[in-house]
Amino acid sequence: MSIRHNEDTTPSHPHQQHLVRSLRFLDVMMIGIAGLIGGGIFVLTGPAIGLAGGSVIIAFIINAIITLFTAMGYAELGSAIPEAGGGYLWVREGLPRPNAFISGWMAWFAHMVAGSLYAVGFGSFLFSLLKMVNILGDHPLFGIVPFDKLIAVASIIAFTYVNVKGVSEVGKAGIIVTIFQLGTIAALIGAGFWTIHTHPTWSGNFADLVPNGIGGIVAAMGLTFITFEGYEIIVQTGEEVKNPKKNIPRAIFISLAIVVVLYCLVAFVSIGAIFPKDISAWKFIGQNGDLGIIKAAGFFLPYGAFIVIIGGIVSSLAALNATTFSSSRVSFAMGRHYNLPHQLSSIHPKFKTPHVAIVISGIIMAIVAYTLPLNQIAVAAGVIFLLLFTQVNIAVINIRRIYGDKLDYGFKIPFFPVIPVIGIFLKLGLALYLLVTQPLSWGISVLWILVGFALYRMYTFKKEVEHYAPMVTSEGDLTRKHYRILIPYTPENPDRLIKYAIRVAKENDGEVNVLRVLTVPTQTPLSAGTAFADAARKSFEPLENMLEQENILNHYLFRISHEPSEAVLTTIEEQKIDLVITDFEIYRNNRVLQTLATCNVLAVRTTGGDITSFETSNESRIDLSQNGSRPKKKMVVLYDSAGDHSELVLKTTSWLEHSGRFNVSVLTVSKRREFNPAESAKEFDHPLANDNKRKEYLEQVGVEFGEIYLSEETGQSSEKSANLIMSAVNASEPDLVVTGASIGKFSFFNNSHFLTLLDQLNCPIIIARQFTFPGVHRAKAWFLGLIKEISRH
Repeated sequence: MSIRHNEDTTPSHPHQQHLVRSLRFLDVMMIGIAGLIGGGIFVLTGPAIGLAGGSVIIAFIINAIITLFTAMGYAELGSAIPEAGGGYLWVREGLPRPNAFISGWMAWFAHMVAGSLYAVGFGSFLFSLLKMVNILGDHPLFGIVPFDKLIAVASIIAFTYVNVKGVSEVGKAGIIVTIFQLGTIAALIGAGFWTIHTHPTWSGNFADLVPNGIGGIVAAMGLTFITFEGYEIIVQTGEEVKNPKKNIPRAIFISLAIVVVLYCLVAFVSIGAIFPKDISAWKFIGQNGDLGIIKAAGFFLPYGAFIVIIGGIVSSLAALNATTFSSSRVSFAMGRHYNLPHQLSSIHPKFKTPHVAIVISGIIMAIVAYTLPLNQIAVAAGVIFLLLFTQVNIAVINIRRIYGDKLDYGFKIPFFPVIPVIGIFLKLGLALYLLVTQPLSWGISVLWILVGFALYRMYTFKKEVEHYAPMVTSEGDLTRKHYRILIPYTPENPDRLIKYAIRVAKENDGEVNVLRVLTVPTQTPLSAGTAFADAARKSFEPLENMLEQENILNHYLFRISHEPSEAVLTTIEEQKIDLVITDFEIYRNNRVLQTLATCNVLAVRTTGGDITSFETSNESRIDLSQNGSRPKKKMVVLYDSAGDHSELVLKTTSWLEHSGRFNVSVLTVSKRREFNPAESAKEFDHPLANDNKRKEYLEQVGVEFGEIYLSEETGQSSEKSANLIMSAVNASEPDLVVTGASIGKFSFFNNSHFLTLLDQLNCPIIIARQFTFPGVHRAKAWFLGLIKEISRH
C-alpha cells in the first residue's frame, strides 16, 4: 500500500481523480467549529447541568482532555496523509482487512445520522419559532406531512445543492453561518457576565459545586463527550485544504480550544446569572432539560428565549453543512478504493466536487430524517465514533511503524506511543460505559456493522481484489485442505522454501499454495501483465513436481499488482491462509506485510550453503540405503516463555523434529530470580513444564533443556542480551536455529544487535512470528503469573 505524503507528492494512483485545494485555514476552522458545537451547546448543556450542577464545567474540561489524546492522532495523520476519507483512509493504511471497510462503513453511517439529527433539530427549532409568531399551526401539511420533518428535508436538499456547487461555496456558507452562530453565543455570554457583574451574590449559585458527587460529573461527561469529537470533520477536508501540513493541525487544536471555552462559559453564565425563587439555579436548569438554557437566557438576556432559539437554528444549520460535507467525503473515498460502488468517486467536471457521493449521502440523510426514530438511532452514532477513534489510534501506531520518517509530518504526537495507547483505552472505556447506560446504542451499532460485513464479503472484497491485485491464473487440485500454507515465489531460488513447506504440510495434513506476483509500474494498467501468464506458469513446474512427488496438495496462483505486498495480503485473506513461509530478508524489509498480515509467518534465513536439514521422501530413501542410518543434526530452539510467539515456536519445533533428523535443545530465555529456601523446589522446574498445553508439545519431542538467564540490567540492553544469547547458542553448535520474532522487547527484524546475532550464526535460522493482537500474549502471561503469585501466598 502506498500513500501520498503531502499535497506535492505524486498520487498513489495516477489514473485517480483528485479534488481541488481551495479551502483556506479560516474555512476549515469554521467547518470544525460548526461540527464541534452543533446544536449541543444549547440542547445538551441544560441536562448536563442537571446531572453535575456547577461541576459540569469540570466535566467539559475532562472531556476535552480525553478528546485531546485522539485529536493529536488526527492532527498527525491529517497533516501527513491529507486525503479525503480521514479516519477511513488511515485505517486502510494501518490495519488489516476488513478494518478499512468497516471503519468507513461506520463513519459514513455516523456522519449521515448526525447530519439527519441536525436537520431534524433545525426543523424543530424553526417550526417552534414559526408557531410562536403564528405563521404555522400544529396541523400537518395535507394532514399527513409534519411541518418540522418537511423543513428538515428541505434543509438537507438545500445544503446538498450548496455542496455540489463547489467547496468554496461550502466554505463561504460555513463562515457566514458559523459567525452568526458565534455571535449568538457571544451575546448570551456577554449578557450573562454583565448580570453577574451587577449581582454580587452570584457566587452563591456555585456554593454546592458538586451536588451529585463524582457520579454526577461522570454522567454529564457521558452525555456530552460526543459533542467534542467533531474534529473528524476537519480531516475530511484534507484533499481540499491549502497547505494541509500546517492548516489541519492548527484547525483541530484551535477549534477544539474555542469550543471547550464556549461550552464552559455558556454553562458558567447560565448558572451564575439566574436567581430563580425557591430553587437553586442548577436545579432550575436541569428540571427544564433540553429547554434549560432557553429558560435561563430569559432571566438575563432581553428576548433571551427567542435569541437562543435563533442560535439553535443557526447552530443546526452550521452543523448540517459540515456533516453533509464530511459524509460525502467518506463515501467518495470508499468509492475511490472500491469499498463502495466506484461511481461514488466521480468528480463533477465543472464544480470539481464529488457530486454523486454528495447526492447519494443527501438522499439517505433525507430519508433517515423523515422516516426513522432518530433519538434511538443517534445514540448509536456515539458508539460508532468511539469505535472509529479506537481504530484510528491503533492505525497511528502502525503507520509510524510502517513508514517511519518517510512521511512529511506537520505535527507529531509527543510521548509516542503512550498518547495513542491512552486514547485507545479511553475510547474503549467510554464505549463500554455506553454499553451499560445505553445498551440499545450497541445493538444498533452491531447490527449496522454486521450488515456492512456481509456486504464486504459478498461484494466489496471481490471488487477491491479485481482492481488492486487481480488473479490471472489459479491452478491446482480442486479439493482443499483445512490447513493452508503460502509461499511467495522467488525467481532467484524458487525451491529453497519448498522443503520447509512440505514438512509443515505433512505434519498438519495441509496444502501448499505458491504465489507469484508480477509487479507492474503504477503508470501501467494492470491488464498489461496478463501477457506474462504463460511464462510464469512454466516457472512453477519444477516446484509442482516436487510437491506431487511428496503427495502434497498444491495450488499455483499468479497475480498482477502495482504493490507486491497488496497481492500477498489479498491472497492471505482470499485463500484463508494459516501460515506464510517466506525469505527473512524480504519479510524484514516489508513493514506493510509485517504489520498487516493476518496469519502466522515463518521467515527463513539461510547461509548460502543451506542443507535444509531434512530431506524429501526420495532423498531420505537414498540416504538410508547408502548408510543404513541417518546422523541426526542439532536443532537449537530459543524460547521466550513470555513472548508473543512462543506457541508457534514450539509448534515449529515439533513439525521439524518429526522428520527424525534432529536432536532438539531448548534454551529458555528467562529473567533471573533469586532463590528463596522457603519455596518448594518444584517452583524452579523448567518454565515449560508448568504449562499443560506446552507440555503436550514437549512430550512429542525428545528435548534437552537449558536456560539463558537475563539479569534486569542485561534484559534492558539489546547488545548485552544478544551477546549472551550468542554465547549460549554457539556452545550448542547448532545446525538449525528456531526462534520467535522477538526475545523480551527486542525484535530480530529491526534491532541492530539481534540482526548481528543472526549474521554470526553459520546455519539456517527460522524466525517464527505468531499472529496475535499486540500485547495479548504478554498480558495473558502477566495475568497467569499474578494468579500464581497470589496462590503461592
